[in-house]
Amino acid sequence: MEIADRRSSLSTHVKAPARAFGHAGSMDRHPLATRDDRLTPSDPRLWVVLAMALVFFGLGGLFLAAPALGALIYGVPEPAGIGRTYLRAIGARDAALALYLGGLGLLSTRRAVAIVLAGSLVIPACDLALVLSAGTAAWWQIGLHGVSAGVLALTALWLVRRSHTKSV
Repeated sequence: MEIADRRSSLSTHVKAPARAFGHAGSMDRHPLATRDDRLTPSDPRLWVVLAMALVFFGLGGLFLAAPALGALIYGVPEPAGIGRTYLRAIGARDAALALYLGGLGLLSTRRAVAIVLAGSLVIPACDLALVLSAGTAAWWQIGLHGVSAGVLALTALWLVRRSHTKSV
């Protein structure tokens, strides 16, 4: 009982930091997601995101089902024995990214998809560093990782850019 009394007396005497400085009253209160923030079937960005999800899902399936072919595309020699497990982990990572992109593209906001894409730039950056340090990749394999990073970055930027079309 005594603790409850202290809490109620504290809440009446202590202002929240934003309110103490007069900021809380001037804050805009907008819902996190409005209709304009979502990707719709008429927006080509949704189809680009879903196409990317399909590509990553295909790559993930390839690495899971045929690690030797995955290694060839990735730019490393096929490891023997337990080393194939690491290639399958790459497949699981790519399949998970595909599911994130597909789910967020269909159910969330452009901003959420852009954040996931921007954060996912770590994947091709690390992949590129790994194949360069291994010294086993051909030019096209290195280029593939570079193009992947570029597509992720450009799509993220495209998603956060507001559409300038006005509805009548």
